[in-house]
Order: sequence, then C-alpha cells, then structure tokens
Amino acid sequence: MSTAQQPDPRDRPARLAVGVVGAGRVGPVLAASLQLAGHRPVAVSGVSDASRRRAALMLPDVPLVPPAEVFQRSDLVLLTVPDDTLPGLVEGLAETGAVRPGQLLVHTSGRYGSKVLDPALRAGGLPLALHPAMTFTGSPVDVQRLAGCSFGVTAPDELRLAAEALVIEMGGEPEWIAEESRPLYHAALALGANHLVTLVAQSMELLRAAGVEAPDRMLGPLLGAALDNALRSGDGALTGPVARGDAGTVAAHVAELREHAPQTVAGYLAMARATADRALAHGLLKPELAEDLLGVLADAHATPGTPGTHGTEGDAG
Repeated sequence: MSTAQQPDPRDRPARLAVGVVGAGRVGPVLAASLQLAGHRPVAVSGVSDASRRRAALMLPDVPLVPPAEVFQRSDLVLLTVPDDTLPGLVEGLAETGAVRPGQLLVHTSGRYGSKVLDPALRAGGLPLALHPAMTFTGSPVDVQRLAGCSFGVTAPDELRLAAEALVIEMGGEPEWIAEESRPLYHAALALGANHLVTLVAQSMELLRAAGVEAPDRMLGPLLGAALDNALRSGDGALTGPVARGDAGTVAAHVAELREHAPQTVAGYLAMARATADRALAHGLLKPELAEDLLGVLADAHATPGTPGTHGTEGDAG
C-alpha cells in the first residue's frame, strides 16, 4: 500500500470561483460540496433572513452581494431559484450583460433542461442543468447525503463531460436526461418523494387518532421494509388488503376514514384504485376478487360527501 501523501484538492489546476444566486436549501449546500473538491465559493445572493442565515451557516465568510455582482466575481454560477422564477431571471441577467463569455451557468431545477438557459448561451455562457435527486434541509447534513446521490444531467453534447465531472466532484452520480424528458423525469420524482411525505404524515395522524403513542417508531421499520421491497421488486412487492382483494376490509377502512378523517378519503380511494390496477395487471390480484373490490371503491367514490368526488375532479381516482 502506498504511503505517498495525497495532493490537496486546492492544489489542482482549473479550480473555479463559485457564486450562488438564490441561497435556498440547495445552492449553499452544492457550493459547500464544490468547496470540498477544491473550488472557491466567492459570492452568494439572498434576500430573505432565512436565506442569509443559511448562507452564513454553509458558506461562512463568503460575501452576500446582489446577483449581478455574483456574476462578476464567479467562473461558475449556481442558479438555485424556484422553477417559475428561473426563466425570467436568466433573461434579465442576459439582457443586462451580467453573463460573461465562457462562464459556466448551472441551474438545479428538475423541471427544466439546459434550453431555459438559452438567453445566457447567446451571451456566451455555458449552460448546464444539474438536478440533485435529493430532498434538502439546507444544513451541513445535506453535504453528506450527496454522496452517491443521483443527479439529472442535461447539457449540450460538448459540455456533457464538464457537467458529469462537476456532479462527480460533489460526490454524486450523473444520470443523463434528454431535454424533452425533463418534465416527465421531474414528475416521477415528485410523485415518489413529495407524495410519500403526504402519505406518511397522514398515516402518522391516523395512528395517533387510534391511540398509538409513537407512530414514527411503529412506521419506521414497516415503511423501510416496504421501500426496500418496492425498489427491489417493483409491483411484485405489493401487499395488503387491496392487492389481496379483501373488499370487506377496504370497505371498513373507507367507513372509518369517512368518520374520523374525511380529508383522507379521496387520497385513500385514489391510491387504492391505482394499487388494484397494478396488482391486477401483475397477476397478484385475482380477477374474481377484483370485481368486488373495484365495486367497493366505485361505490365509496360515488357516495355524496366524499371529498373530491364531485364533478370531473373525482374521475382521477
């Protein structure tokens, strides 16, 4: 085993001056990750008190300046602003001449590919879309979570290697996403991660209502096993009364939810119907049991007073 001293990342050539526009939960974390790889955070912009505190925590001693000054100081600019803000921000900065030729511009929106940066491209900027498939707290723990995190990468072909190199330097795994597939890619992540939080929160509320003192402790092992099984086996991991075709149990569930937590009924019915369809297609739910089960779901869906069952909105379930 070699005992030669490893070079300090700061001694590597081509280290970049990094700026952050939008000190939300993501930007300062990515800049801190790039700092560990030897790059130099030099400027950050943030408006709210929360963003300023976050910048001070993650990037101490890095000055808070207006966005235009971030561009002046930086070789690489992280545009970590809300999706709906991004197009207008890019256009405005390009029109005011903030973008320099050869400057790397990285946005972290899951929705958009690199074409949203076209105004900056026309000004000579180098556009990269690097979306970390991770939920962020805006704290130092996020830097550790980036290890092995997949990034949705979209960039012009000539910048693909540069984009992938930056992701690897942050500890992530680049996953190439075609420009036209970005909205579908982002919808898939939102469906899994965002809706999971809603489902878990609702489940915890119902367990508390049932008298469970520590619903988090009860759910932790169950949900951990369910997630692991789903990632390994997909639809083959489906279990529970819907997948088994226990129509009577599902009817009892709906009755209890309607009495104690009516706001959860529409979500339960929608997920139960989706689960039944997948279990039936995968051969887990027997056709002779599916008929009664789907009848229960349809009757419950049509019952007056069920949230979300009126008009066309209810048809989605």
